[in-house]
Amino acid sequence: MATPAAVGSSAAVPTAVIFDVGRVLYDWDPRILYRRLIADDRALDAFLRDVVTHEWHFQHDAGRDFADTSAELVALYPQHADLIAAWGPRFLESIGAPIAGMHALVDELEAADVPLFAITNFSHEFWPPFRARESAMFDRFRDVVVSGAEKLVKPDPAIYRLALDRFGLEAARTVFIDDNAANVAGARDVDLIALHFVDEPTLRGELRGLGLLA
Repeated sequence: MATPAAVGSSAAVPTAVIFDVGRVLYDWDPRILYRRLIADDRALDAFLRDVVTHEWHFQHDAGRDFADTSAELVALYPQHADLIAAWGPRFLESIGAPIAGMHALVDELEAADVPLFAITNFSHEFWPPFRARESAMFDRFRDVVVSGAEKLVKPDPAIYRLALDRFGLEAARTVFIDDNAANVAGARDVDLIALHFVDEPTLRGELRGLGLLA
């Protein structure tokens, strides 16, 4: 099992980098959308805690359609039907600004001819408009595996294996970056050089230690 600590100065430099997207390249938080729709802070907290939860949204990442999940949720919370309905057409409003420093870091990796890829837990419905909006970023990526399209989600080892096969990469020579500790552990289980993302300065230092940045 490869970890950053296992990659010493005598090891070969990794050949590619696979990024997570949400909370690594871009901020993501449902609060960004719903604070525009719910003025009272306590009501906002309760709505995010009890109604449009992360567990509910994870169904989209796993491949379910918003029409189905929203109908089920509206049946449970009919008083919030309009707010629930907003999730689909306004999902991109829950994606905030780029994470500080990360787009510049991607620029540097691209300039160094490091092949760039991504594995993202993302709805098959919400990904295409986001990808189109952020084409300046993702046009630099050679390929992206989207969980909702594959009906596989991180940290299932199967999604990493699928990505490695599709990308034509060797796990032990590939860096994977994710903010979620469980996703990092899943990547290490398939021998990826998995880095737990904290912030850009920390990641930059780790990539420099691996020989990918000067």
